[in-house]
Amino acid sequence: MLSLRHEERTDSEGTAAGIALNKRMITILGPTASGKTDLAAHLAARLNAEIVSADSRQVYRGMDIGTGKDLADYTVEGHAIPYHLIDICEPGTKYNLFRYQQDFLDSYEDIRSRGVLPILCGGTGLYIEAVLKGYSLSPVPQNPELRKELEEKSLEELTAMLVELKKKNHSVMHNKTDVDSCQRAIRAIEIETYNLTKPTEERQCPPIESLIIGVDIDREARRKK
Repeated sequence: MLSLRHEERTDSEGTAAGIALNKRMITILGPTASGKTDLAAHLAARLNAEIVSADSRQVYRGMDIGTGKDLADYTVEGHAIPYHLIDICEPGTKYNLFRYQQDFLDSYEDIRSRGVLPILCGGTGLYIEAVLKGYSLSPVPQNPELRKELEEKSLEELTAMLVELKKKNHSVMHNKTDVDSCQRAIRAIEIETYNLTKPTEERQCPPIESLIIGVDIDREARRKK
């Protein structure tokens, strides 16, 4: 993984571009307001690449400011950089990891089939991990009985249950930051319970070899942005 400070970004674009020539994809990740979208767009302009978003909020149309889409960043020196998986759903539509992985693969295969380099940029850690590590996922239906059983439990109790289920499943999904509310924790337990009791209907998603660039930025600089 190539790690760079925000202020070092310009000097590092050339280095990243050179390393990326031997990879099937570039992945740029970092916190909100770290400048990762701007970096991705400038690299895309240099490499004639296309950007695939990995942000769970930016799939929804509208709400541009609240979700930090930074759509103006996708124009570099008057050239519009093609991007994917932004503004693809109406607000209120249920969009999950399984669907993202499917949509990503469709975009990735389309981009690669045209001889173009994809740049994955985000955002949402679980989305990026599912792509890079090649999670085998299946659509998991809601379990009303289980949800009823869990609805009165605290986040701490739900988290403890999830940890135990993950051990049984040998699962690497659902990190702490991805289950920061009772609703998310219950859904994670629902998924892990389903995968424990039923065979997973796998969708072929091999891990993708990627240059990974982590963008770091000083906390005070983030506040100013």
